[in-house]
Order: sequence, then C-alpha cells, then structure tokens
Amino acid sequence: MSAQKIELLLLSAKEAAKLLGICRNHFYALHNNGRLGPLPIRLGRRTLWSRKELETWIAEECPARRQWQELKKIKHKVKIA
Repeated sequence: MSAQKIELLLLSAKEAAKLLGICRNHFYALHNNGRLGPLPIRLGRRTLWSRKELETWIAEECPARRQWQELKKIKHKVKIA
C-alpha cells in the first residue's frame, strides 16, 4: 500500500502561513490589517482558510482584501453571465 499525501481543502492559520512561506504571527498581522485578501471560513469553533482561494490570491499577485473582494465579485458575475 503506497502512502498518499492528502491535500487539505481548508487550512488553519498555521497551515495557511506555511503555504505562504511566512510565520503564523505575520499571517495574522496581514489578516488583521486587511492585506490578506481571502477571508476565513468559520467551521464550528475553527477558523479556516480555503487552500484554493489562497492559491488563486497568490496567482493574482496578492492584492489587499478590498481589491481581492472586488475581483471576486467581478469574476463571479462573469461566471453567472
């Protein structure tokens, strides 16, 4: 039986920070000052970030939250049309 690596869809702050190559404290600082685009998802008591959204945010060159949310709205409208 081969060991398979499971990629989580939702990441804790520690895991998201590792994905971005930064420490958890810096990750929270980015989140708190609005420089981290993706907003977290609350799942019970846990606060998690979408891996897919973080990866897309990085591909879009890490815009600040306000700009990121506007980009998401525009892309969502295009998908619906």
